[in-house]
Amino acid sequence: MTESGPRVLIVDDERDFCEIVFRLLKRDGFAPVVAHNGEKAREMIASGMPDAVLLDVRVPGADGFEVLRRAKELNKDLPVLMITGYGGLDGAVQAFKTGAYDYLTKPINNRDLVEKVREAIAKRPVSKKPQPRRGISGESSLPLEEIMGASDAILKVISDVRLVAASDFTVIIQGETGTGKELIAQAIHQASLRSKYPLVPLDCGAIPESLFESELFGYEKGAFTGAGGRTSGKFEMAHGGTLFLDEIANMPLNSQSKLLRAIQERTFYRVGGRDPVTVDVRLIVATNQDLSAKVERGSFSRDLFYRLSEFNITVPPLRERREDIIHLSNRFLKATNTELNKRVRGFSDSALSTLLSDPWSGNVRELRSVVRRAVLQAGDLIEPEHLTVGRCDTITGLEVAPVVGEASWEGLSLKEIARRSTICVERRVLIQVLRKTKGNKAEAARILQIDYKTIHTKIKQYGITLYPEDDDGKKK
Repeated sequence: MTESGPRVLIVDDERDFCEIVFRLLKRDGFAPVVAHNGEKAREMIASGMPDAVLLDVRVPGADGFEVLRRAKELNKDLPVLMITGYGGLDGAVQAFKTGAYDYLTKPINNRDLVEKVREAIAKRPVSKKPQPRRGISGESSLPLEEIMGASDAILKVISDVRLVAASDFTVIIQGETGTGKELIAQAIHQASLRSKYPLVPLDCGAIPESLFESELFGYEKGAFTGAGGRTSGKFEMAHGGTLFLDEIANMPLNSQSKLLRAIQERTFYRVGGRDPVTVDVRLIVATNQDLSAKVERGSFSRDLFYRLSEFNITVPPLRERREDIIHLSNRFLKATNTELNKRVRGFSDSALSTLLSDPWSGNVRELRSVVRRAVLQAGDLIEPEHLTVGRCDTITGLEVAPVVGEASWEGLSLKEIARRSTICVERRVLIQVLRKTKGNKAEAARILQIDYKTIHTKIKQYGITLYPEDDDGKKK
């Protein structure tokens, strides 16, 4: 879970519904977390974690109304929005009598749901809101050293975070995909004087060019087909806090000039609007590309680049800080043990050697995926064979190029060989197309005729870095 905005607990056993709501809330600057049963929900509420709760009436482990009653006993001002797929007056009456803030019936309009959550948190008494955490952290209340490692390279990054956090400088965070740039942005925000206000993220590579301006600045009713009412953009949502623009190199050129003007004047117009909107926002951006090179090529605004470059932080790739690999692997092992209720003791010596010898082209994100899969498969100890799942090397004895390191194809079914081969082919095709689009995931998705969510998932799954590189992880 991130700590970048108001914390919303989603309690529902319908995993598809939870995933949709999770993405909606995260996109709008919230920090959502999910519980699929009532018992887990009660534990999370008792820990004082959420700022609001979206609670299904029927959840396993404890009735939704029991969870609601417990929540109100712990904190009568905690807003709980009850959700049901079976609308009825009796349920609504019971919900409001027990202290629910609202009672919503599925299907729920996405925008209405987000606005109701925002309204519920805004109306919560200020004195009851949790005080902002100070200090540098990136996940829960862990220090950044615990999350990212304690190598000299990371300690230098942490020193830079501490130095710039207290200021209002605009920051460029540079580094390969999977190195933890968003964690750095969160850490800067949380250690700043703006931490009681939201950190609102926007992935510039995920927004079609035609929608970019309305996503950034919002729009008025009737501004374009489908604009049914006034909608706030990310700039407005971040008022008082921090706007985090990820993959800034993918921002359309015509939007760059409007962003520059908004930064300098602290004023902008919604799409279709006539009245200026004034905001107080700090800007942090991240990129996995060389912005200065893009400036020279004419694909990134020189003026915007100079305005953003008040302070620069470079997050080193994992291959340049190998002393962090074991620490990170043990952390992922412990977290996955807890998640899966397993008791894997650790890594064998040969498994540790495997971890240390890998180039980790997908950086920390790839390492995390590999360790999680290994914990799922392992018994007492993680062995090298548990660390090869999903990797794209050659199966000995076959001229195709499926997946596992030095493993033999003997004993594998045709179905399993085909599955592993598909993984390898997908990974290599994605690398080639992303290289062609210079890391623009939205453009790559259009070329491959898949949606953005699918390509984003596969990039994470396969630990793909968006830097131009060969399939073996070595830069050209």
